[in-house]
Amino acid sequence: MHVLIAPDCFTGTLTAGQAADAMADGWLRGAPHDTVETVALSDGGPGFVEVLAASLPGRTHAVVVADPLGRPVPATVLVVGDTAYVESAQAAGLHLLAPEERDPTRTTTFGVGELVAAALDLGARRVVVGLGGSGTNDAGAGLLAALGVGTRQRLGIGGLALGAVTVDDLTGIDEARDRFRNVDLVIASDVESPLLGLKGASAVFAGQKGASEEQAQALEGALGHFAGVVARVRPPATDLLTRTAIRPEREPGAGAAGGLGYALHLLGGRRVPGIEAVLEAVGFDERVARADLVVTGEGSLDWQSLQGKVVVGVAEAAARRGVPVIAVPGRSELGRRDAMSAGLSGVYAVVERPAQSDAVLGDPVGTLAARVARVARTWSPPRT
Repeated sequence: MHVLIAPDCFTGTLTAGQAADAMADGWLRGAPHDTVETVALSDGGPGFVEVLAASLPGRTHAVVVADPLGRPVPATVLVVGDTAYVESAQAAGLHLLAPEERDPTRTTTFGVGELVAAALDLGARRVVVGLGGSGTNDAGAGLLAALGVGTRQRLGIGGLALGAVTVDDLTGIDEARDRFRNVDLVIASDVESPLLGLKGASAVFAGQKGASEEQAQALEGALGHFAGVVARVRPPATDLLTRTAIRPEREPGAGAAGGLGYALHLLGGRRVPGIEAVLEAVGFDERVARADLVVTGEGSLDWQSLQGKVVVGVAEAAARRGVPVIAVPGRSELGRRDAMSAGLSGVYAVVERPAQSDAVLGDPVGTLAARVARVARTWSPPRT
């Protein structure tokens, strides 16, 4: 068989590339007669640029930007032709914060704006921003400040401060939009949430970033106030067909990365599913066309995985070619029916019982490879 191994990162333990290598090693141990091809993937979150740089003939440019608390942190811009790829998690990622520093009321996306500005300075005519894994909840106000809107002292100090923003704090917003007049700004995210409401950035994701319930409610109010002031400074356009207002806070993906999607929509961006952007960039359709089986995986296969993350994106892409897909995640919370509905022919979690967790964390490469080796013997038994 020709086996295509195409995992996401296993958050906190393995990068997508490391996971792909471990899975390939395991498969060849279990089925040495097979041909194995690997491609690391991302849905726009951590590892987005690294994954693309491994597959695309581009050049990476090193920059130094601000992290969520304003400290300098290294980052990269990948330039392929006239397209620049940037990863918001390199500047605003939750992994950049120690557990005691996780407070989305004060973390900022200013560094993401610096990354986007660097892409523009490199002459990009298309800028693809990967969203995911953020430790911020500031509606992208920090990004706007880095691109010339208002001041860093007002917009770049976290989401809670947005509750006091006035019209005077948003000078330069039209000039910022003009910088993208001839640039295709692409928002690559796995999240379709709006900015506000029960399915919005604060209600759904702020708690994962360290906010208490009271802080999440305060952030919801602050972001709502901010969006209202923005609408006064720059009234929403009208859809010519429906004659309804096009409100950036309601656009799909506006709530991604703590509302970073909202700011990018405000600048004229358009959203695409992050996994689709990556699959297209790495030529996944050509790869899957020559495969007999696809093996994918991620750290935790759960309800969020069904919302457009790598495993489901891979399954959908492979289904168009009639190629079966199996998943080997770190752990799985999906029932058999959900897995089948997602297009998976099988799910084989590394952690099958809670007691195995410590062993897996102690040797993530070895345990993943061993699990895949057992799966390979099932799916590709030796020739007789």
